[in-house]
Amino acid sequence: MRTLNIALTKGRLEKYTVELLEKAGINCAPIINKGRKLIIELDGLYNVVFAKAADVVTYVEYGVADVGVVGKDTLMEMNRAVYELLALGFGNCRFALAALKGTDFYSGCSIKTIATKYPEVSRRFFESKQMDVEIVKIEGSVELAPILKLADGIVDIVETGATLRENGLEVVEFFADISARLIANSASLKLKKREIENLTNKLRIDNENNQSRQ
Repeated sequence: MRTLNIALTKGRLEKYTVELLEKAGINCAPIINKGRKLIIELDGLYNVVFAKAADVVTYVEYGVADVGVVGKDTLMEMNRAVYELLALGFGNCRFALAALKGTDFYSGCSIKTIATKYPEVSRRFFESKQMDVEIVKIEGSVELAPILKLADGIVDIVETGATLRENGLEVVEFFADISARLIANSASLKLKKREIENLTNKLRIDNENNQSRQ
């Protein structure tokens, strides 16, 4: 079998991805002990590259990685030409519109200002409502924007809602479910069809087993 190049998202998804790979029978000891290495070989079958989420999508789109693991939020924001193979059952959260507690966000006729790390997702969401909004891109804690009167509301991913509540915000509306996804390069799907199918089946079977035990 040919070597499969896999791009993995660093950070919160990394731990769960490694656990899933191990449960699928892949020895991930080199990853666990990787130190500062960015490319790791596993079982002589996989080359694993660690990157930021947006870069995972780019590497897969351009074919330097055959497959990758990334959150659906990143896929929705970037809207790139990659193929979604499988929802992996972790990294579960939701896209939400939130505002200061007690705010009637949809009242009034003035154009609302939205702070977000996800301007494209936000734009499409409000277009679906036929609402004109001004979108402000924020890289850090978007919860600050309504508190500082920079924005009327925020669009962000929400897992438990604890951060919103601690900062005096509440969800106005949930509008999309998010989880980690296995994605593939379209050319690799043809050139390395057997290798990708083998990995996908391993991850699918283990994911289904985990869900049946929950």
